[in-house]
Amino acid sequence: MTGRMVGVDVGGTFTDVFVLNEADGSAAVAKVPTTRPDQSGGFLDGIGREVADLSRIAVVVHGTTAGTNALLERKGARTGVITTEGLRDVLEMRRRDRPRTWGLRGDFEPVVDRRDRLEVPERTLADGTIRTAVDLDAVRAAARALLDRGCASVAVLFANAYANPANEAAAVAAVRDIWPNPHVSASHEILPEIREFERFSTTALNAYLQPEVSGYLGRLEGALRAGGFDGEFMIVQSNGGVMGVDTACRLPVRTALSGPAAGVIAAGYIAASAGFENVITGDMGGTSFDVSLIARGQSMLAPQTAIDFGMVIRTPMIEITTIGAGGGSIAWVDRGGLLMIGPESAGSDPGPVAYGLGNDRPTVTDANVVLGRIDPENPIGGKLDRLDVDAAARAIDAHVGTPLGLDTLAAAEAILRVANSRMAGAIRLVSIERGFDPKRFAFMPFGGGGALHAGAMLAEVGIARAIVPRYPGVTSAMGCVIADMRQDFVQTINSLVDTLDPDALAGFMQDHADRGLAMLTAARSRFEAREVRYELDMAYVGQTHTVPVALTVEMREGRVLPPDRETIAAAFDAAYGATFGRLLKNGVRRILNLRSAVIGRRPKFDLETLAPQGAGTTAPKATRPVHFGDRWHDTAIYDRLALPVGAVIAGPAILEQPDTTVLIEPGLVGRVDRFGNTIIEPGEDTP
Repeated sequence: MTGRMVGVDVGGTFTDVFVLNEADGSAAVAKVPTTRPDQSGGFLDGIGREVADLSRIAVVVHGTTAGTNALLERKGARTGVITTEGLRDVLEMRRRDRPRTWGLRGDFEPVVDRRDRLEVPERTLADGTIRTAVDLDAVRAAARALLDRGCASVAVLFANAYANPANEAAAVAAVRDIWPNPHVSASHEILPEIREFERFSTTALNAYLQPEVSGYLGRLEGALRAGGFDGEFMIVQSNGGVMGVDTACRLPVRTALSGPAAGVIAAGYIAASAGFENVITGDMGGTSFDVSLIARGQSMLAPQTAIDFGMVIRTPMIEITTIGAGGGSIAWVDRGGLLMIGPESAGSDPGPVAYGLGNDRPTVTDANVVLGRIDPENPIGGKLDRLDVDAAARAIDAHVGTPLGLDTLAAAEAILRVANSRMAGAIRLVSIERGFDPKRFAFMPFGGGGALHAGAMLAEVGIARAIVPRYPGVTSAMGCVIADMRQDFVQTINSLVDTLDPDALAGFMQDHADRGLAMLTAARSRFEAREVRYELDMAYVGQTHTVPVALTVEMREGRVLPPDRETIAAAFDAAYGATFGRLLKNGVRRILNLRSAVIGRRPKFDLETLAPQGAGTTAPKATRPVHFGDRWHDTAIYDRLALPVGAVIAGPAILEQPDTTVLIEPGLVGRVDRFGNTIIEPGEDTP
């Protein structure tokens, strides 16, 4: 089915829409305010701005923050747990870590209250032996008790269910016979992997999110269908792939951080097309600044993440470091007289002071407005006709200038310096502190505010250049359209290489491939290729941490051939040596987990279709004073989308477009490449 492909990313302040017409390769974008508490209003409004007839849409792909917000705000469903006798408090005990590493105290409450965590008799040993069969009468009684207490979802968490799921599967079947909705999560279905806490936490959080996320997605899909949409509705996963809405409702824990992940996918594709394989991305929205690193064209995947302290999700996720330094982040002075930025944000409602919607505390956006970097007569998003510069200045005076003894402009500059310093720190964290030299990377800012701070990141971190995408304000929405379909699987093997049963390993690999390829077949998407990747988590006996070992397998008539032990051992030696520089003499190799990824490669569009068409113009549309450092500069203002390919713009300059503002600071030069990206670098005379 051909037609329009629509990507929608819902952020804290704006909802971004990217529409690709597959027939001619043209694209359109929209940016509308995010609606709260129900985000579906902004979602449908954004699509309607560009596509009035929903029947003309073939695919809608959504990067959602519904799950992430429910976790951060503790607004998931009341959830119950049915677990093995003696394991009621695993979620509370965690890894005995603390909210602050050097603090002497700290509080943590799991999302499932202790009174809603019930135990039943059963026991499976670590080798898969069932010592005590599950008491199904006790399971049914526990399920009824949880329903009587008002639980909307339930997680079944049994000891060692990864090694043998028989007890847990029987219990889950009994619960599903009683439970009035589909919100029943089983640990062997969610994460059949060793380590009790991570498995319990991921499954419990999945159950906690199911009613909220499935309800939200159900409302969205219902509204789309009612409007005439008859295409495929898909959701971005935290691993950068997409999944069907049915899978997302069953596995909502995989949607955490899906919006930022879509942005990283788009950034990687844009950078690779422009000839850059090493990129540091910086997504600056209204609430946060999200940083990720792409090395040699590959996004960094982490096996797990903590959305907030103690809420651990173990599922493959693109590594993203988030700090509270968005455009709406509030600037304030602490009791010690230090200027702070965030983490509290004004969000979309009431928004920055300049919005005039009731907030009286200054934000990063207010500082940019006061310094002339944002045009108050043309605010992005279509929510307001103009911004109130005087109100922003008064707020900066009252909350920053007066406490610090600074005038308005110095206080606004101080806000930006602190924000830029925090952003640079996040970039150093993902690069220098992990052994990557930022001088070998390009910086790609996106989101509504990222391109305002590109020059500051070059100066603060020492990155050589910045690449501003054609539509930076809707890059995450574009990523929704670009992302491939992906399903990840894991299975604990827990075997020494020397005693491994290759046939059993091949059986798990074949099962993962069959299940993943069946999901791709069931999807209504068109794929250019299908790919199955295998990886082993391995270590020496006695080690806790593992190294990922890519495993290449041979196929015969569509079946996985058992990999031999020697091949696995050699692959481990290569991976371990590359990571640590040497092997352990006489070390015994151990396989902990098998990880599989089944990927459907979706067709990509040619980014040159986004490039400026025709001669364009390099003439500025206006000039206005913009403050840099300690003085005002007469600054040329350009219509960015009218700049032709090859245009070179020397700073200071501002490039305006409907979804963002690009700032080229004094001493920097911007050049438009053949895809419409703006490459920002130091000018020839810059030391």
